[in-house]
Amino acid sequence: MKVLKNNGEVYEGSFEEKEVCQAFWHTSAHLLAQAVKELYPDTKCAIGPAIEKGFYYDFRFSFPFEEEHLTAVEQKMYEIAGRSLSLQVESVSVQKALAYMEAQEECYKKELIEELAGKASEKEESAPAEELTFYRQGSYAELCKGPHIVNTACVKAIKLLSIAGAYWRGDEKNEMLTRIYGISFPKRSDLEAYLHMLEEAKRRDHRKLGKELGLFLIAEEGPGFPFFLPKGMVIKNILTAYWRKLHMEEGYQEITTPVMLTKTLWETSGHWEHYRENMYTSVVDGTDYAIKPMSCPGGMLVYKSEPRSYRELPLRLAELGLVHRYEKSGQLHGLMRVRAFTQDDAHIFMTEEQVIPEIQKVARLIQKVYERFGFSYFVELSTKPENSIGSEADWELATDALIQAARSLGLPYVVNEGDGAFYGPKLDFHLKDSIGRTWQCGTIQLDFQLPLRFEAEYTGADGQKHRPIMIHRVIYGSLERFIGILIEHYAGKFPVWLAPVQAKILPVSDKYQDYGNEILQKCKEAGIRTEIDLRDEKLGYKIREAQLEKTPFMIILGEKEKFGKTLSVRLRDGQGNEEAGKQLSGISFEEFQKLCYDEENA
Repeated sequence: MKVLKNNGEVYEGSFEEKEVCQAFWHTSAHLLAQAVKELYPDTKCAIGPAIEKGFYYDFRFSFPFEEEHLTAVEQKMYEIAGRSLSLQVESVSVQKALAYMEAQEECYKKELIEELAGKASEKEESAPAEELTFYRQGSYAELCKGPHIVNTACVKAIKLLSIAGAYWRGDEKNEMLTRIYGISFPKRSDLEAYLHMLEEAKRRDHRKLGKELGLFLIAEEGPGFPFFLPKGMVIKNILTAYWRKLHMEEGYQEITTPVMLTKTLWETSGHWEHYRENMYTSVVDGTDYAIKPMSCPGGMLVYKSEPRSYRELPLRLAELGLVHRYEKSGQLHGLMRVRAFTQDDAHIFMTEEQVIPEIQKVARLIQKVYERFGFSYFVELSTKPENSIGSEADWELATDALIQAARSLGLPYVVNEGDGAFYGPKLDFHLKDSIGRTWQCGTIQLDFQLPLRFEAEYTGADGQKHRPIMIHRVIYGSLERFIGILIEHYAGKFPVWLAPVQAKILPVSDKYQDYGNEILQKCKEAGIRTEIDLRDEKLGYKIREAQLEKTPFMIILGEKEKFGKTLSVRLRDGQGNEEAGKQLSGISFEEFQKLCYDEENA
């Protein structure tokens, strides 16, 4: 597939490549705008970018635009794509662009250009005139930086998914526009597979399953602040225990740091300047405080709490830190996007010689954790952003160290330009779930800046003071979000070792309740998380209830089991073993216990 850059150059690539895919969806957004303008000429166009999956465009319609209008727009998009329109790019002056949009009565585009014109006027007189690029497809021209695919005929499959309200430029003080979301592909089969995935994702929605399985809730009194219910806490505690065990084996020392610290700390770290809009603040005894959005400045204070020697390095400090970040209400989404979460943070302080080995160790640890849950993953190298701090030399050194470590592990990566943390580049780990969606969870960030800002030191073998280098890293990312991902990954059917209730005892009638309680006690002693259903209901009803609760094992007890001191065990459908959905009759408790053990260690 060929892609047209805004300098007129054309390059060829596969739709699977991120840059090509984004260009494809960007062109699809222009197709959407052209279709809307041809159907409803008095509509005003705002912006229409490619996004992570698909595209959207914001419009101001002269009538109430509803879901039922999407079909006509979609059909018009197919028609325009079929015209096989070649895309052309041209550079124009700000003045010419402004005149064009004024003639088209496109007020939002005009506002964007006027802003660019204002910036251009602030430049020195000797500076070259500001040039803007327009992409044209047939009669439709759009102010755009590109890139785009070279011809609309490449777009073979289109689906407009939904509409939503969106404030102009994301500012709630501005008027509300209509946002249309869509997806497109070069092959019809790709669209069909994507729509199937969306249906599957809807079935697996962690908000729906979380409520049905009694795992967590989001109360009206605390939007974005999740409550974990008893069964959800079982999962959270298992993940926490697993995390602690691995970190103890890897030589980490666990700490906790305060949730709230003074403003001056955040000014020193740079967060006040670069992250202020996402922070909650308070005043105590006339002093400004901030609730921590991340744990690293507190970790710096722990490091500095006593003199350090090179003999202590690498010093690995791990923390399950409760952090708070302000998110707009429209961005909140179950456990995936919250305002308070537990970050499985760790900070490693080391010498320059230890950087690459430590990055390698962290990468292996991340791999070990993801494999435990059945995730595959890919890695992105995120480089220096516009709001970065520190010297070019430090950034180059840090970026090269990440590249060397990744290559030494045979770890393929793609480059994500300009998306590093403000203090350093990072390797981001994107895991892939059971239906093909990707989630960014783990990260390894290399930081020369915070040790410098906090004047952190260690005494070297030469007796002189030296500056440590710092790694920030997470594996789960956020315990809350990771649990949300796991709910959807497993569709609520957690593996035995992670299931809140591993077995449900179902006496056939009240005559067998005593035997049921005897087995319940044995399960408790064996560490098997078990419940007993003593309701006066038919067995079939109890089995269906246990299936809806997605319990791995249902222990059915009747006359034969009671007098034979055996168990009949029904296995949950979809457990991934050859006995799934079948019943094991007449087995001993020891055999059941071994079955649980084998499943936990599968």
